[in-house]
Amino acid sequence: MLREFKRPQRLMGNAFEITVVSDDEKIANSHINAAIEEIRRIEKLLTTFNDESQTNLINKNSGIQPVKVDWEIFELIERSLKISKITDGYFDISYGGIDKSFWNFDHNMEQLPDPQSIKEHLKLVNYQNILLDRENQTVFLKEKGMRIGFGGIGKGYAAEMAKHLLQNHGVVSGIVNASGDLTTWGNQANGKSWTVGIADPDNSKQPFSYMNITDMAVATSGNYEKYVVINGKKYSHTINPKTGMPVSGVKSVTVFCPNAEIADAMATPISIMGIDAALHMVNQINHLDCIIIDDQDKIYSSQNINLK
Repeated sequence: MLREFKRPQRLMGNAFEITVVSDDEKIANSHINAAIEEIRRIEKLLTTFNDESQTNLINKNSGIQPVKVDWEIFELIERSLKISKITDGYFDISYGGIDKSFWNFDHNMEQLPDPQSIKEHLKLVNYQNILLDRENQTVFLKEKGMRIGFGGIGKGYAAEMAKHLLQNHGVVSGIVNASGDLTTWGNQANGKSWTVGIADPDNSKQPFSYMNITDMAVATSGNYEKYVVINGKKYSHTINPKTGMPVSGVKSVTVFCPNAEIADAMATPISIMGIDAALHMVNQINHLDCIIIDDQDKIYSSQNINLK
């Protein structure tokens, strides 16, 4: 008898939940353990909180010398740069220079950061200054003080890798949910496709719509998750890499794509670049769709979406 086995787990600083469909609890648990180990392995590679991580070595050597890295990191950076090109730089892993130092949404921010110092730091944010050398397998950040971070793509990448691992272990259906960025394959235990709720930005516990999906990833970026209110205005935790300021005007973005890494990475630029430009871009990319909700609760969706 097929059943769904779920386990929540804190990973990469986020609430993950792994679901596998199986007829054997013991086997299901060993699969879930393997997926968790895989996500922990990726976290070690990508984290900037550990001095020994390759990401940190790249950052420490910015403006000094290229750093030899594992192929896995090299190729993740290579794909990140492709997404930067497609999104006209609205996705940029070199935003690390302006991230935590100015905007800390976990603590009580009382005032906006100083525009002049943001401007200074913005000079360091430019994906074109991330130089890859395939022959030597190295990454070099051209400017001293530049930093990269995988906050915009790491969760999706980890979800995708955990899914592949589970599929290779013979798990025919399941979900890896990386704190709202999730990837699904196969069907529920009852044979029906998975149902995901699209969160209502004003009431994140209450979905405003449902979609049936399989072999599909969904990523959500919204200002209802992390934000600060300064002088009565809400600033979301999504930072525009071109201005160093948080996004306003958009409450939430939900992205659908067969690949969780791409869905995760696209959610940020779609919420920043302006609704018309975002829809125009999404409509030109195969197998990519989105739903955008603006500050006035108006709903926009790309061509192929039919909301229930």
